[in-house]
Amino acid sequence: MAKIGMIGSGSWGTAIARLLSDKGNELVVWSFLDSETEMFRKYHENTERLPGVKLPEDVRFTSSLEEAIQDAELLVFAVPSPVVRSTAHNMSRFVKENMLIVSLAKGIEEETLMTMSDIIEEEIPQADVAVLSGPSHAEEVGRGLPTTIVAGAHSRETAMRVQELFMSPVFRVYTSSDMLGIQIGAALKNVIALAAGIADGIGYGDNVKAALITRGSTEIARLGRAMGANEKTLFGLSGIGDLIVTCASKHSRNRMAGYLMGQGRTMKEAMDEVHQVVEGVYSAKAGLALAEKYQIEAPIITVVNHVLFDGLSAADAVNELMLREGKDEIDSWD
Repeated sequence: MAKIGMIGSGSWGTAIARLLSDKGNELVVWSFLDSETEMFRKYHENTERLPGVKLPEDVRFTSSLEEAIQDAELLVFAVPSPVVRSTAHNMSRFVKENMLIVSLAKGIEEETLMTMSDIIEEEIPQADVAVLSGPSHAEEVGRGLPTTIVAGAHSRETAMRVQELFMSPVFRVYTSSDMLGIQIGAALKNVIALAAGIADGIGYGDNVKAALITRGSTEIARLGRAMGANEKTLFGLSGIGDLIVTCASKHSRNRMAGYLMGQGRTMKEAMDEVHQVVEGVYSAKAGLALAEKYQIEAPIITVVNHVLFDGLSAADAVNELMLREGKDEIDSWD
């Protein structure tokens, strides 16, 4: 059993804290907000974001990064992508040499086009950083429903350590060396999920959603391949697996934000109503910038950006995709 510092106490951090504490690990959960820390101390649950998922009485809560890290053997990093850099910077001085940090964050930094693990490694160069991703809504993990996910690391030893740490009868973990591919899939599926939600909000059916998922996976794989990721990763758990669940699930905040925009809300109104960080909004510009940098055709990502930032209506966005010139699906002609 391990002493673990959980950096972040949102819905995903809470669900993973429940999983790890149920396995007998000793946890200290950090929150940026004093009010949230007090909520956990009083109720032992995130009553706002993951109600009903109780953490054991022996889990400790703090708003001090030093307290969360000082006695920990390893850290689980579960803050939203927009604050990954600032949080990593603030905690760096407390992190010991070669300390394992498992990143759960999903996104690409807009200004630098860096993945979340790249940011953590830049801010905390002494750490051994791994990633964990896949089709895994907090609402289901927190309830102990069966889930399968993938751990990525620079070394097999670290990946297997993460696998052993998280593996349980209801939480199956595969390993991978392709940290880049895992994170490209994790970030860009949220952008495609916004498109799927928009289509649902307009009232389009399953045909459109299937097309968006399929063609969206093609865009993600095309970009990942150009960046040097293993294409198989993008058709695995952290790619097509996470894409399917994020585009289709009632738990998906990205799909819900898109749904609200499809019904006529602005981006800000949709984000306010979802009342959680909508990662796809923050990854959309980065996804488009990557597509332009690597000269990759990404019409769905492009159109989502037009809806989010250029005032394109949801209905016109779908028309823009449907009325593109005819293409081959695959280049198979002799």
